[in-house]
Amino acid sequence: MTNTGNTKDRELFLSRTLNAPVALVWEIWTKPEHIGSWWGPKDFTSTIHTMDLRPEGHWDLTLHGPDGTDYINESIFKEVIPLRKIVYEHISEPWILATIQFEDQGEKTLLTWHMLFKSREKFIEVVKAHKADVGLKQNADKIEVYLAEMKKKHGV
Repeated sequence: MTNTGNTKDRELFLSRTLNAPVALVWEIWTKPEHIGSWWGPKDFTSTIHTMDLRPEGHWDLTLHGPDGTDYINESIFKEVIPLRKIVYEHISEPWILATIQFEDQGEKTLLTWHMLFKSREKFIEVVKAHKADVGLKQNADKIEVYLAEMKKKHGV
């Protein structure tokens, strides 16, 4: 049974200050042509099939692993507050409720990324088998690299 009280034993959390204004960070998170360029852990690529960024909108993507394995991901957006917050429910296995918040800090953005797993057991399984904790950090690293490329490309 899922613990509805203290959830610390089944969640991942990342906080990172990005060297880009919130409008640019929001853009790379919400446009398929951008998110498809950085989404996923190191050495993974992704194909965005659908990204309907609105409550109850679907987000379907395939992560392509470095070994050639494809990972189908299906999510439903639950909350979208422009330039502030995205909440989505990852409905393919494993179930995850992800909350991404964007805090405007002038020319920088504080990004917080919270992932809540259905159970402690599933959390442990995903972290051990797939190194989800490492993958989350690698994904944030890829965001930083992509933002630097975008800023350089646009002379910002």
